[in-house]
Amino acid sequence: MSNAKTYNIAIVGATGAVGQNIITFIEENPFPIGEVKLLSSPRSAGSKVKVNDIELTVEEAKETSFEGIDIAFFSAGGSVSEALVPAAIKSGAIAIDNTSAFRMDETVPLVVPEVNANHLKENKGLIANPNCSTIQMVAALKPIQEKLGLNKIIVSTYQAVSGAGLAAEEELVNQTHQSLKQEEMTAEVLPAGGDKKHYPIAFNALPQIDLFEDNGYTKEEMKMINETKKIMNDDTLQVAATCVRLPVFTSHAESVYVEIDQAGISADKFKEIIASGEGIILEDDPATQTYPTPLSSAGKKEVFVGRVRKDLDNDKGFHLWIVSDNLIKGAAWNTVQIAQSLVEQNLVK
Repeated sequence: MSNAKTYNIAIVGATGAVGQNIITFIEENPFPIGEVKLLSSPRSAGSKVKVNDIELTVEEAKETSFEGIDIAFFSAGGSVSEALVPAAIKSGAIAIDNTSAFRMDETVPLVVPEVNANHLKENKGLIANPNCSTIQMVAALKPIQEKLGLNKIIVSTYQAVSGAGLAAEEELVNQTHQSLKQEEMTAEVLPAGGDKKHYPIAFNALPQIDLFEDNGYTKEEMKMINETKKIMNDDTLQVAATCVRLPVFTSHAESVYVEIDQAGISADKFKEIIASGEGIILEDDPATQTYPTPLSSAGKKEVFVGRVRKDLDNDKGFHLWIVSDNLIKGAAWNTVQIAQSLVEQNLVK
């Protein structure tokens, strides 16, 4: 085994929540790993992080950081990816980017391995990791698209604050304390850091994630719409999204309505097809109140589906509830799965 090829990896944003999860999954040895290089902003450089019980020093991410690297994971924000991904590719690495910087670039595969791993062979040194709320939805709906045809998706999301970063999580904690003490809640982060107004998230629901576009949809909603069509390789697919932030720390939940091609399909048949999907766990039994929740899905790699039922008015319509950990399958685990799939398909030089 000593002659087996190993792959040198770099993790940009190694000290962040997603970077830390990538390290956890790398320690599970998803493919043969040689050198590991941890990279971050100048602020975090110099800190020590253990990988497989070996203490590594986090280095500042620079254009020269990628010599000898085979696979570079990026999860340090769009501006960092835009600045450093070209350097990683030029050094001969394949970059897997966890930001929205390149997702809708026509030359960049946007991949959920259970759904469209075949798109990886079209890469030119860069693969984009989709938006967290998109990943879990397309993973659950792929077997439906394949076996029953898919015409329309209407999704309402119930998204965790961790999707907006550590500052949003801290704000939820602080506002909860303030509210319980009957103090005025201070809001500086949500619904969108760069927007004019901020609203409390504690004991609240905010129907805005990211900034509004001119069409009245938010950027998050447009990501779900455009990314779903790209990943599922169907420009004619009708997709509409309403994205809502809830005072939940981890795991995004989604209420999804779909319309399929075939008539006469029972809810039981629909459930059977969903459950056949790779990485999908069906938790659906109204008699025992069995369904997934953000708490029950947190810390797990799978996508959980429940509350599957047929629409009462449309024979081709179905409703379902999809939940998954937004930092794991929605980010770090999907990223590592992409690397794993690249290695399996012998696409890493």
